[in-house]
Amino acid sequence: MLRKHEIDSNKKNLNGATYVLLSAALVVLVFPKVIVITAFTVLIVSDIMAALIGRKFGRHKFLSKSLEGTLAFFVSACLVVLITPKVTGDIIEYVIGFIAVGFGAIAENISYGYSDDNFAIPVSIGIVMWLLYLLFLPNLSLILQNVPL
Repeated sequence: MLRKHEIDSNKKNLNGATYVLLSAALVVLVFPKVIVITAFTVLIVSDIMAALIGRKFGRHKFLSKSLEGTLAFFVSACLVVLITPKVTGDIIEYVIGFIAVGFGAIAENISYGYSDDNFAIPVSIGIVMWLLYLLFLPNLSLILQNVPL
């Protein structure tokens, strides 16, 4: 189950599961719950979709990976945004989510060879979502919100 770069005996690399644990610790400590839920659901669902679609149907190179895999990531991530909890339910929260997962799709694509996508995806989505919440909904207190699960 390890990827080629994870079993290289000449290098000491962490595996994908370790990066998931590190990103989970960081994201849970830093971001509000509504952002954590979205970022990690996207990681689980959309990273798998990108890998499956990209490997099976990937024909067109886009940045570091395939266009088909990146589009699969983005489309499935948008579906995740539609079903994950929101604070107010206003349309702007959905727009914030769509923009953030767009950044997450790019982070997933270009993370190949530089960092692990299991770390890059939730962290990039978390940063973009929080910045956009602060920009577009500055009076909304994300920290104190009781987001229903």
